[in-house]
Amino acid sequence: MPVTVLWRPTGPEELELVRRSGWRAWPPRLPEQPIFYPVLTEEYAITIARDWNVPHHGVGYVTRFQIETAFLERYPVQQAGGRTILELWVPAEELEEFNAHLVGAIEVVHEFR
Repeated sequence: MPVTVLWRPTGPEELELVRRSGWRAWPPRLPEQPIFYPVLTEEYAITIARDWNVPHHGVGYVTRFQIETAFLERYPVQQAGGRTILELWVPAEELEEFNAHLVGAIEVVHEFR
């Protein structure tokens, strides 16, 4: 089964919920968060974690995870700015199904303070 590697810039609250899941699932979105957006490049995730999460939360993390490639076909790549600012937009109501297609554990690969 082919897999795709994705990244997610994460703050401390979300990371704690991921830890509580055994590093196997993303937590449900809050009402004001209609979209879960993993990103396609590590560099973009680093930028968000370092430049947005640190000023807002005092710490920012970059996580890496794998998901079944065939499942991702339903989510077109979104260009959220420049040509390297690429995301997937997963509706909040589909996050449980998204989690069911994760392969392996969610890993923390960078921490910024």
